[in-house]
Amino acid sequence: MKDALKGIKTREVNKMAGTDRKRKNMTGGPVIVLVEPQLPENIGMVARAMANFGLSELRLVHPREEFPNDKAIATASKADHIINGARVYDTLREAISDINFVFATTARERDGFKPVRSAVEAAETLRIKESSGERTAILFGRERWGLNNEEISLSDEIVTFPVNPAFASLNIAQAVLLMSYEWMKSGLEKQTDTAFRNEEMEPAHKATLYGLFDQLEEALDIRGYFRPKERKEIMAENLRSVLTRAAFSEPEVRLLRGVVASLDHFSPKLPRGAGAPDHRKRAKDIDKKDE
Repeated sequence: MKDALKGIKTREVNKMAGTDRKRKNMTGGPVIVLVEPQLPENIGMVARAMANFGLSELRLVHPREEFPNDKAIATASKADHIINGARVYDTLREAISDINFVFATTARERDGFKPVRSAVEAAETLRIKESSGERTAILFGRERWGLNNEEISLSDEIVTFPVNPAFASLNIAQAVLLMSYEWMKSGLEKQTDTAFRNEEMEPAHKATLYGLFDQLEEALDIRGYFRPKERKEIMAENLRSVLTRAAFSEPEVRLLRGVVASLDHFSPKLPRGAGAPDHRKRAKDIDKKDE
């Protein structure tokens, strides 16, 4: 019984997290290289960020703690294919020896010899080079102080982020997430594409909208909304102006008309909390209350 409940709970968590285990993981893209990462939890969060946006190859240069690590696996949140496939190197030179083009990330200004790109520009460059068959990589430095100048000298270009200059330090997983997101976005047909969208609803015809106006104005008039009477036309015009701004669809107008019809049918003269009255007794009940 406990195992069954555990299975149900796991499926619910996966569903809530937006994870579909039936789909094949995206692979490829630039290699993510972490230079001397200190905390295994950060390695796990990096793996999760990579998996979110379709990157699959992680390389670690001289991590402080032994890897693989249970803490890294736990914080990877099921990005097992990345953790299991991660490789450990003694030096950065070894880690990027088979790479054709390398970006180094930094939050502070360095020497003026290397081009500096934004994350958007870097992702576009990586996409072009990957498409032409080149192997690419992005370097990320230590949690406390990033990459040193010697390590940056081994890269081709620098990528940086438009952060608050007074608080420019990014968590390593955050930095990887930003670059992974830009990588994914650079492969979309349009940068405004999303994983899913609601079905487009048919815009309401004017005749449908006018029916709502008439129904609502009649219901409000009966209840004495338009006061004083000489301002009724102006108030009605204002009401129409508000309703036309919303660009309602046909289903939305039908919904609103149903709401008005319900309020009109179940008279507010009946006591609150009494529930829906019996249709056959409605007129009689209202008449009695009027007496």
